[in-house]
Amino acid sequence: MRVLVTGGVGFIGSHVCEHLLARGEQVTVLDNFNDFYDPRIKRENARALRGATLVEGDIRDQALVARLFEQGDFEAVVHLAAMAGVRPSLRDPLLYTDVNVRGTQILLRELERRAGVRFVFASSSSVYGANDKVPFREDDDIHRPISPYAATKRAGELLCYTHHHLYGTPITCLRFFTVYGPRQRPEMAIHSFTKKCLARQPIPFFGDGSTRRDYTYIADIVDGVVRALDRAKGYAIYNLGESETISLAELLATIGRLCGVEPILDRQPLQPGDVLVTYADISRARRELGYDPRTSLPDGLTHFLEWLRAR
Repeated sequence: MRVLVTGGVGFIGSHVCEHLLARGEQVTVLDNFNDFYDPRIKRENARALRGATLVEGDIRDQALVARLFEQGDFEAVVHLAAMAGVRPSLRDPLLYTDVNVRGTQILLRELERRAGVRFVFASSSSVYGANDKVPFREDDDIHRPISPYAATKRAGELLCYTHHHLYGTPITCLRFFTVYGPRQRPEMAIHSFTKKCLARQPIPFFGDGSTRRDYTYIADIVDGVVRALDRAKGYAIYNLGESETISLAELLATIGRLCGVEPILDRQPLQPGDVLVTYADISRARRELGYDPRTSLPDGLTHFLEWLRAR
């Protein structure tokens, strides 16, 4: 299978590409190596993708995207490229809209003339906003996103639906729930908390510690992405999470125990755009994709700590 993976040298993307390459797929990676975090990290990820065709460029470059589709004759697209993160989106909402919405539309435009090409879109649990009904189900009312990032991801889902309706493209949207593991972006909570814990540095601690997250290990996410790719038909949305939650206070206590130190907390107010809980109902993904997350948080944190210490 000839697959285009956008954002393919990022955290999730590099793991997805590795898996696809290992099973013999022809993988083309499109990534712009932007400076949202140190581009050298992505260069390091790229070295693990031997056998992939690596194209350095932007999903907003219409001419480049058109040329890639013409030359690659892709059978499937895994669209992971995006500006990520809730808090940064409050600082630059125009950039988030341009990349996440316009960039997605440019990719979809190329599928208009290519019947049957499967499209997997990386959405986010952020689309649920301040939903107080848990666990979150794919058919919940999500008309009240509380960050520009969340709004752009919901907009991406709507663009995908419209495209499927007009052209019949098989499209699957995946709502990721706080993914962690080796290669995780350095600004993300588990990476940042663990690194600061090991260095005995203060850890920003927002709110009273009662906010809860559904953390999902990278290997489980990759399994869900590949299952969605293989089974894409019609239009569908799936939650990909562990379907378990842990509070911020409990998470930091667990990280401290694994690191063998007492975390130093820098207590701060809850931040704008942050939600109080994320919690995935994954019954649809279990039933229709065979998705079955198997990595407990303590095991996943142990794997992550081993990777971090080996760097």
